[in-house]
Amino acid sequence: MIALLQRVTQARVLIDAQVVGEIGAGLLVLLCAERGDTEVQCDKMLAKILKLRIFSDEAGKMNRSVQDIDGLGACGGLLVVSQFTLAADATGGNRPSFTAAASPQDGRRLYDYFVTQSRRVHSDVQTGQFAASMQVHLVNDGPVTIPLRIAP
Repeated sequence: MIALLQRVTQARVLIDAQVVGEIGAGLLVLLCAERGDTEVQCDKMLAKILKLRIFSDEAGKMNRSVQDIDGLGACGGLLVVSQFTLAADATGGNRPSFTAAASPQDGRRLYDYFVTQSRRVHSDVQTGQFAASMQVHLVNDGPVTIPLRIAP
């Protein structure tokens, strides 16, 4: 499973010019299930994302997690967007291959599972829409962008 995290001051997802998900300060999570991934990888990825210390403390050091800032009343939202293109392999030419991505059925199942689990343990979880053509708007804070991978 692959995730690309972007620390944001705000982010939103639009489909056909309609906002379907929006957060203030927090994390934009671009999420990709790969072939062989299961709920185990989802659980590990979620645990890592929620505890990753990439928000600043009073001294300006990256020492707080999205859960920490949520507990301080500073929003701490998660905007979870499916993005199978994170599994792209462009080593064989100029046209990326996406064979490492999970099948659409498995990708949807794992994305839905990840979102459900996120909502069970975090207070502000918004989403895009699986397999939709989306426009993602964000203000990257820092900028801080962190790639994560959990192997099957």
